[in-house]
Amino acid sequence: MIYFDNSATTKILPDVLSTYETVSQKIWGNPSSLHNFGENAWNLQEQARQQIAKLFGVKPSEIIFTSGGSEGDNWVIKGTAMAKHRFGKHIITTSVEHAAVKNALEQLKDFGFEVTYLPVDKEGRINPADVKAAIRPDTILVSIMAVNNEIGTVQPIKEVGEILKDYPNIHFMVDAVQAIGKGLDNQVFSDRVDFATFSGHNFHAPRGTGFVYVKSGRKLEPLIAGGGQERTLRNGTENTPGNVAMAKAIRLVKENEAESVKREQAIKERIYDHLSKFDHVKLISGRDQGFASHVLCFAIVGVRGETIVHAFEDKDIYISTTSACSSKKHSEAGTLAAMKVPEDIATSAVRISLGDQNTLEEADQFNKTFVESYAGSKKITEKNLEGGHNVQYTEIMVRYGELSTKGHNKKSFIDRLGVNVRKALHSFEQVKVHAQRDRL
Repeated sequence: MIYFDNSATTKILPDVLSTYETVSQKIWGNPSSLHNFGENAWNLQEQARQQIAKLFGVKPSEIIFTSGGSEGDNWVIKGTAMAKHRFGKHIITTSVEHAAVKNALEQLKDFGFEVTYLPVDKEGRINPADVKAAIRPDTILVSIMAVNNEIGTVQPIKEVGEILKDYPNIHFMVDAVQAIGKGLDNQVFSDRVDFATFSGHNFHAPRGTGFVYVKSGRKLEPLIAGGGQERTLRNGTENTPGNVAMAKAIRLVKENEAESVKREQAIKERIYDHLSKFDHVKLISGRDQGFASHVLCFAIVGVRGETIVHAFEDKDIYISTTSACSSKKHSEAGTLAAMKVPEDIATSAVRISLGDQNTLEEADQFNKTFVESYAGSKKITEKNLEGGHNVQYTEIMVRYGELSTKGHNKKSFIDRLGVNVRKALHSFEQVKVHAQRDRL
């Protein structure tokens, strides 16, 4: 198996899983309990907090444990809104943020908040000057992701931070879920960033773990009310095994970070250079330093993204249709729409996302498999065979099998298939139908 979907989630490391199991079995007391058993759990969790803080060069008190990136994003956005609504109700973000940010902001609109969505260029990157131009007297928060989860664009966090130094009362949040272990700490933890959100399952920690960097002196209201845990900022019984295991995962990732980033970049470039040789392939991600080393988005124009994903799945290679958080909605990726990528390309887009355990040998195997898949896909990428359709109907790949037809009534076939294909993809575990003209 080749797993190229690390932006969706990563496999928990064996040593991290061992730590989780050990703490779960031996130090399972409630950290808030007064007895020694609870005190042991508290001390272990504080050691984990100190370890994370040391690795990132921040104070232990600035690390707040959460359940992951979505909670962290929602907390910082809504916590800022609750803490600062008396001073203003205007928030600035980008048009390419993760759904956890976008949807949280859309919810705030129902409470009278205004949101400015900044445009992006053809590489999915904002212009820092647009941030300054959007600032108003009532602006309370600027939220910008460090690395785009769909195409890997690195946003100009430091440049925006320099602008915001002239506006010290505005909170500056960075969604850093895709940035950890990618050599970008100097941007994420620059001196003007007030909050940064992280998700454990993106760096080999257990699911349901995460943390938020909260700069000292910055005020947030808690999203969850409760018993006063995490300095009353994130209430609820702490996930001690998960938090300790997450700290170990971060340490292991950071130990080999430079080497891993170099290897990921080499893998990305090998695949990128290979894909660039094919006529119907559109490369959406760049290969320069303006893009993260681990994300490569491309399209075989005229072939839907899910078709490409399942074609590689049949070869035991796992990629994604852009963001896994929205891939089952069968919609054009938000980032690509914001970049004004034509719809026929956007709906064909897929994402390779690398991890520190991928190899150049896997890149070579992917490239070999791509040649085979591309040869078949050429039949469904030629334009205007009949009635203006942009697919050839002699061969249509469906999950776990093929549905094909021959003859003259191809337009009728594809029209009917277009209505029901998504239902078919989710309804059948195994399907292989050879339909002749007389069966239509």
